[in-house]
Amino acid sequence: MRRYGRSFPMIRSLLTLLAGCWVVLSPCCARADAIEKVNADGVALTFDACETRTASRFDEKILSYLIEQKIPFTVFMTGRFANRNRKRLQEISRLPFVEIENHSFNHRQHMERLTADEIRKEAQDLDELMMEMIGRKTKFFRFPAGNYDRKTLRAIEDLHYKVVSWTYPSGDPDKSITPSRLTDWTLSKTRTGDILIFHINGRGYGTGEALPSIIRNLQGKGLKFIKLEDGNI
Repeated sequence: MRRYGRSFPMIRSLLTLLAGCWVVLSPCCARADAIEKVNADGVALTFDACETRTASRFDEKILSYLIEQKIPFTVFMTGRFANRNRKRLQEISRLPFVEIENHSFNHRQHMERLTADEIRKEAQDLDELMMEMIGRKTKFFRFPAGNYDRKTLRAIEDLHYKVVSWTYPSGDPDKSITPSRLTDWTLSKTRTGDILIFHINGRGYGTGEALPSIIRNLQGKGLKFIKLEDGNI
């Protein structure tokens, strides 16, 4: 093996070059990623509104505060949650600073295990429900639990969706995270262009208490809140 010592760096360089050429020649084979930042002078405040086996409703402590303060925000909606919260969803969808987007119909946490047709159906069924409920189509999609692979991403993008993730996890579904810890964590991490994620389905256990302080402090730093559709993504 030692006799190949001098030639190995050359071989390694050649392989690196070939690998680079392969990416250039075959861009479809490179793994794309979901959007994690906005291209605007602002912070996108987003919430997941999902329901699986346990009945879930809007966290009114969060919702009432955001509406009272007229804070722009985006809600990623699932089918069962939308059906259970139809009236409230229709009310907030009329507000100009609220954006409703697609979080799949059934909130399957591993959509990468579905076929391409099943993946597309999850997005299309939710979009049809939103057209029926609030009279407009969705244009951004967020995978449940943030789980996706190249196949799932491509299937959703084929429907002309922009797939959105988040800049960093808030951790708010963890019951052990107190409102003060959630506040400190968010304030220490957030920068212009970030996409924040919280839960507005009663599963963001400290979010309702923490959110006013988070928003006041971020505004005090000169940060403004925007909807995803205003983020140039």
